[in-house]
Amino acid sequence: MKKIHLILAFLLSATALLSVQAAPGIPGLNTLAIGDAAPDFDLKGTDGKQHQLADYESAKILVIVFISNHCPDAQAAEGRLKKLVTDYSPRGVALVAINPNSPEGLRADELGYSKYNDSYEEMILHAKEQEFNFPYLNDGDTQKTAKAYGCLATPHVFVFDGDRRLQYKGELDDSRFADPKTVKRAAARDAIEALLAGKPVPLAETRPHGCSTKWLEKKANVGKEIAQWKNKPVEIETIDAAGVAKLRKNGTRKLRLFNIWSTSCAPCVQEFPELVQTARKFGMRQFELITISLDHPQDIGKAKAFLEKQNASLPDRLKGSLEAEGRTTNNYLYSAASQDELAKALDPEWPGPIPYSVLVAPDGSIVWRHSGMVDGDELRTKILSILGRYYQP
Repeated sequence: MKKIHLILAFLLSATALLSVQAAPGIPGLNTLAIGDAAPDFDLKGTDGKQHQLADYESAKILVIVFISNHCPDAQAAEGRLKKLVTDYSPRGVALVAINPNSPEGLRADELGYSKYNDSYEEMILHAKEQEFNFPYLNDGDTQKTAKAYGCLATPHVFVFDGDRRLQYKGELDDSRFADPKTVKRAAARDAIEALLAGKPVPLAETRPHGCSTKWLEKKANVGKEIAQWKNKPVEIETIDAAGVAKLRKNGTRKLRLFNIWSTSCAPCVQEFPELVQTARKFGMRQFELITISLDHPQDIGKAKAFLEKQNASLPDRLKGSLEAEGRTTNNYLYSAASQDELAKALDPEWPGPIPYSVLVAPDGSIVWRHSGMVDGDELRTKILSILGRYYQP
């Protein structure tokens, strides 16, 4: 029976091995095999110190896990990583987290699950906010360590024995959700338990799941995406109070941000780039920016020209949902004379001055309102608190 179990474990490992061997065409990207030595590293941590492999030589087992600020899978795993450290550090296990990503390899719409990008400065903020109980190191400048280990995604886990030979690589566990109850297979924990007990690792390789490593080599693709965004057409239509009331009712799956503005309003013009940045950041999520200009109807061309200059185009992902609603744009110009009617249709609590912004939930309720210029970071933090940092089961 023991022989059969060993054969089954080998077959499972071989199947997983075949699934993770395919690596992107990145120059210098290595593939660590079971039994290989841990590559050395010299990386700066969010504690401001340099960290080397030798710093952890006293650990019975060393876990190297590649994570990132922006990835929902990685963020969902953070609680379980902290729990792993709490459970196993007293037993001689050390865990070191490394961010492999280059911020220059990230598109704006890939940041829709995090307040932060993957820069070192924002790693510090993220680690502090999430109260990491493990070192968090930056490899985004050169990505030398990520290539040496063969990091394919975040999270990607590598478990080394006391001789610093690789004994497990792959997923932390089989769940992409934050709730520990959704975990059915805790492969990394099983590997650690086996090594501590002096037994063979039952499943040496699994397929990592999560966000692909953001290589600096992909910078050109990001540049192309930015250029495409700038070249997208921008449309604007007139709308009356009844039309605004219909939009305000919502009834879609989207969180809607309404912004009332005018080209003659200096604060409106000044804050608009933050609104566009917000629309781009959440471009792959259930979110929509709806702008309503208070320019005179005869100045619709002026409003359109401003929107074009701001690149206030519709994210591709929203086109289908707008078509389903019988709409062609998310930019409007209010055509009626009475601003009171607009206030009744959008938000009776609007005091009157512009710019004015409200967040409307799918059920039509206002979950946030703001009079005056918005702070972009505060706005995006509020949106993220509603949409969530990771996938929901």
